[in-house]
Amino acid sequence: MKKILLVTVLITSVLFSCTEKDFEDAYSDPGTLSSTSIDRQFTGFLYQNKDYVLKAYWNYFVVLRTSLNRYMQVIGWPNEPNQYVPPSSGSDAVWNNYYGTLFQFRELEKVYNNAPESEQANKEIFMLAAKVYMYDYTQRITDLYGAIPFLEAGKLSQNSGDYEASLAAFDDPSAIYTFILDELATIADDLNDVELSETFQTAFSIQDYVNDGDVDSWRRYCNSLRLRMLTRVLDVTEFSSRASTEIGQILSSPADYPVVENNDQNIQIDVVDFGTPINSNFQTLENDAEGWYSSFAGQAFLDQMVDTGDPRLAYIWEPGENAGGVYNGIDQLADPADVDNAVNDGLIAQFNRGTYARNRFFPGLIINAAEVDLYKAEYYLKDGDDAMAKAAYEMSVTNSVDHYVRIRAVTNDPGPAPAPTTPTAGDISTYLAGADVSWDAAATDDEKLELIAKQKWVHYNIIQPYENWAEFRRLGKIDLVFQPDNGNNQTLPPVRFNIPGTEQTFNEVNYGRIAADDDLNNPIFWDVN
Repeated sequence: MKKILLVTVLITSVLFSCTEKDFEDAYSDPGTLSSTSIDRQFTGFLYQNKDYVLKAYWNYFVVLRTSLNRYMQVIGWPNEPNQYVPPSSGSDAVWNNYYGTLFQFRELEKVYNNAPESEQANKEIFMLAAKVYMYDYTQRITDLYGAIPFLEAGKLSQNSGDYEASLAAFDDPSAIYTFILDELATIADDLNDVELSETFQTAFSIQDYVNDGDVDSWRRYCNSLRLRMLTRVLDVTEFSSRASTEIGQILSSPADYPVVENNDQNIQIDVVDFGTPINSNFQTLENDAEGWYSSFAGQAFLDQMVDTGDPRLAYIWEPGENAGGVYNGIDQLADPADVDNAVNDGLIAQFNRGTYARNRFFPGLIINAAEVDLYKAEYYLKDGDDAMAKAAYEMSVTNSVDHYVRIRAVTNDPGPAPAPTTPTAGDISTYLAGADVSWDAAATDDEKLELIAKQKWVHYNIIQPYENWAEFRRLGKIDLVFQPDNGNNQTLPPVRFNIPGTEQTFNEVNYGRIAADDDLNNPIFWDVN
């Protein structure tokens, strides 16, 4: 609880100039950013984007409900006009939160760089961890928008408030990837050399609510993020050699470059008290009775799970209350009136409320073991090591099943559906032996890559939607049928978001240089399949 208190104190004092005695005791001048410290600025930086890691209403209702989760048909909905244009309110919110987070990161850089050398040496871990977290978020935003202001962005404070000097150029997305990958490779080595005294270990443990001050977890986070980004560019000509070499180095040197191997090592924000700001709120998933369509199953996604006898089925879905135990989804070619009737009649499956909507302890997922396993499987497959690829693929399923069992186990409200039966090792083996899941039954490498793609689709579903959509686009192995929106220029789902109008207006000159590329149908540079 002390950790949560310090988060609240930091944000309130720094951003809202509170004058309560408790805050005055913590800060000599709580109304200014200059009064902060490396420790507290680090936590404020983490806190800035919590609602895009933890399960928050705005992200799921405004951003994802009508965009990413539809584009992969993880959820189903009645077709409507303008349905394939990302909502501006959602896109603006994502963009603004990213730059709010980047600003907090730049302030941390400023505070750190202005600190005495001795303090920098003792608190280097705060800066290294912050870079890993910031680069992770930057990768996500680059994957959504393509070129973004990054390398010189967020520096209004460093530029002494000079607005014009702080209008940053849009950086090429491949250049952003190159910069981050270079930085992460250096950070991976630097983290190996970190040694914290008891005093500074205590300070880091209090302020770090992502990994609780565990340096080894930050090492695993750093190298797992490298693995994610290197995999994403594995098929890009200018990156392929580097990606293959560095992935090989990471996977062959676990002592030097550890990654997340099991669910005890998952990188996630745990909710310890949902009465604090560090909580999960899937409120939108409880609103479907009002017609918002945020949690009803898409037929194609549901078929993938039902037809293969997926042991995660009852953890992820619950049948419609009048469906007689049958899992029905929404056909995206169905008449909207028929969809509304089926939903109103209680015939359509929705995300299991005990696992999702009512689970206020749902963790904020960042990188987990099943995800890493699937990156390994893809690398080994392309490297020609079929045995290692199969082992990683099958381990991903084991870890994913365990992942959902663990998430369900912390729920505060089991919901109306019967509690799922915990899958056994035999259940998982039976699933892996199924004709449409079996590694050995796949005749070609392309078919095996499709197996990997489908496991990512299922494992990520709506709980890691940004990574899900990126991998869905990159691999191009899941064929979905959509009803064209012929009344709109955007007739089918896009492959990126547009740069928000506010950025186009206020950063007009720099935006003009990349405007021709800012097209919903222009693939991100790694989307080469």
